[in-house]
Amino acid sequence: MQTRNIGIIAHVDHGKSTLADRMLELSGAVDKRKARPQLLDMMDLERERGITIKMQPARIPWRNPDIPGESVVINLIDTPGHIDFSYEVSRALKAVEGVILLVDATQGIQAQTLAVLQSACEEGLAIIPVLSKVDLPTARVDEMRLSLASLLSVDPASVLLASGKTGAGVAELMDEVVRRVPPPSASLEKEGAAGVQRALVFDFQYSEHQGVILFVRVFEGSFHKGDALELLMGSASFQAAEVGVFVPERVAQVELEEGAIGYIVTGIKEPGIARIGDTVAARGARTPALRGFREPLPMVWASLYPESQDDFDYVRRALERIHLTDASVWYEEESSGILGRGFRVGFLGMLHMEIILERLRREFHLSFITTQPSLAYEVELRTGKRETVRSAHKFPDYGMIQRVLEPWVRARIITPPEHLDAIMPLLYEFEATMTDLDEFPDGRIAVVVEMPLRELMRGFHDNLKSISSGYASLSYEPLDMREGALTRLDVLIAEEEVPALARVVPLRRLEEEAKKIVAKLKETLPRQLFVLKIQARALGRILASERLAALRKDVTGHLYGGDVTRKRKLLEKQKKGKKRLLASAKVRIPPETFSAILKEGF
Repeated sequence: MQTRNIGIIAHVDHGKSTLADRMLELSGAVDKRKARPQLLDMMDLERERGITIKMQPARIPWRNPDIPGESVVINLIDTPGHIDFSYEVSRALKAVEGVILLVDATQGIQAQTLAVLQSACEEGLAIIPVLSKVDLPTARVDEMRLSLASLLSVDPASVLLASGKTGAGVAELMDEVVRRVPPPSASLEKEGAAGVQRALVFDFQYSEHQGVILFVRVFEGSFHKGDALELLMGSASFQAAEVGVFVPERVAQVELEEGAIGYIVTGIKEPGIARIGDTVAARGARTPALRGFREPLPMVWASLYPESQDDFDYVRRALERIHLTDASVWYEEESSGILGRGFRVGFLGMLHMEIILERLRREFHLSFITTQPSLAYEVELRTGKRETVRSAHKFPDYGMIQRVLEPWVRARIITPPEHLDAIMPLLYEFEATMTDLDEFPDGRIAVVVEMPLRELMRGFHDNLKSISSGYASLSYEPLDMREGALTRLDVLIAEEEVPALARVVPLRRLEEEAKKIVAKLKETLPRQLFVLKIQARALGRILASERLAALRKDVTGHLYGGDVTRKRKLLEKQKKGKKRLLASAKVRIPPETFSAILKEGF
């Protein structure tokens, strides 16, 4: 039986998951009683938010349109569309020979579409362009068809039309997948001797009972239950407890044949052994490893501290489990004099951070304090020493710094021309420099800019969507490290520094940020029995200060009649008590305050 391996790539909300549902339904791969919307989205968070977070393979049986009676297996991988999860997409592209490039007929080509398309072209994959949502009244089918054909330099007739909602054009799309995508044998990496076993690990899961379950693409040979295997990079040997395919749930098979996408149950229960990009081979065969993936580079960092230090070990185990399902999450232990022991965690972006924190709360029922997110800076001190700083509270004092290097990105913005005038002032506000300007056949403008990652994460995307009424799209890629004028802004509450609230800010926005965080704290902090002083300090001086009024207790309320001196004595006693309390006061900042500050962005 012939095989075709293909992925679906598209921008967020362009109909990938819905199209995958129709393909599974039409092929009969899933029992109708088990069918539900977003079938390949396995997590509750994915279905709630309507976005794909984890790529998911599925095996679809189909007919060969050119040879009556012959069957073909299509291994489909549904991939995420948000830029934060581009690492998931890059791994999926290594396991397939072709991609369905899905473009919404009402929105057209988006920035993220171009970024993923470039990656697919670099891998040499077959591209099948498809316009989705063609059934909608607002669909601009002819215009978008010409635009997509021009982008790929193909005949407009080769751009397929489909609707995941109605199922129109889905059968024709499946036929074209069989015709246009080469079978796996045409692209196998034949580096070893004949008869060897090699499979590339593109993902894995962890099971309490079965240990690590590898998601693999078989490049050479075939795999069976009981085979003696090893991970070449992990230097670990194991016996395959089970092999099988995704339908889309796991189904055991007798054999995982050459060219297939499936899974291997390893029984390994030690964390850190399995790695994405590793090669599974026959034990002791000494075969060369397959070409793997680039390591994911965290771009945003935040610290997690358990509300109770008794939960520290449980938080560590939770992060280990999260890492087993998402290799792009990076973490290390750290400690704070106020918050105790915690973890510094690296994420691919702000949405990725939001998803991981929500998973920790839901799946592990954790309560923790999250610090202000920051980036990784290269700081050169006046002593000549150079160090990498990932936590704002560890950023050196201004007088100690010779220069600071911060990460920059290249961003691509695609917008209708009528919104270009509103976008230009936004670029100036967020320190972006325009490097290129191009026009699509449909009239839309592509603007390429370079900007600090710090500014991109400060809410640039939300502001872009707001001023363009949602019509502009954004994608970005990391560039290099460049010099920036930055310093640390400290927050003091009751004249005591709060490391979790420290942040790294540019000098040009220093006073603005100081006033903003002090005002937000005054609004969210609970009142105490004494006047609470809230301050923001940088460059050796206080830049903003507020006072939170004390709670007042009526100590004379129970008195009636008598000499006024009785009231004075009680008021004087209260005054002295508050003075003693202020001298030794320790303010507990509730998690709600940290959450409110976190939502304010960088």
